[in-house]
Amino acid sequence: MSSDVQFKPGNYGTMVNGTIRGDEYIDYKLRAKAGQEMFVSLNVDGTNGNGTIYFNILPPGSNDVAIYNGSMDGRTTTIELPKSGEYRIRVYLMGNDRDTDKTVGYNIDLSIQ
Repeated sequence: MSSDVQFKPGNYGTMVNGTIRGDEYIDYKLRAKAGQEMFVSLNVDGTNGNGTIYFNILPPGSNDVAIYNGSMDGRTTTIELPKSGEYRIRVYLMGNDRDTDKTVGYNIDLSIQ
């Protein structure tokens, strides 16, 4: 599943929220230019499990190779983007929450400068 992210005119950031269950994932797609900085912060907003939710940042042209891996590096980052194009922020569950089909609500604070 995927969803396009749009910033309101004059804004450089937005808040995205949703829920994810089991082995699902969702890609939030947005365009950015090389050299811009992307800020992403993922927070749990309710769960019937342990809240083991993470995100990866995939660069333009990548289907699964991330330039940022949240399961190893945490739920908040600021990263300089290496090239221009469409980036994807992939949200997913791991561990027992994924394996036992738990549901996790989340919100993502997202900006590009």
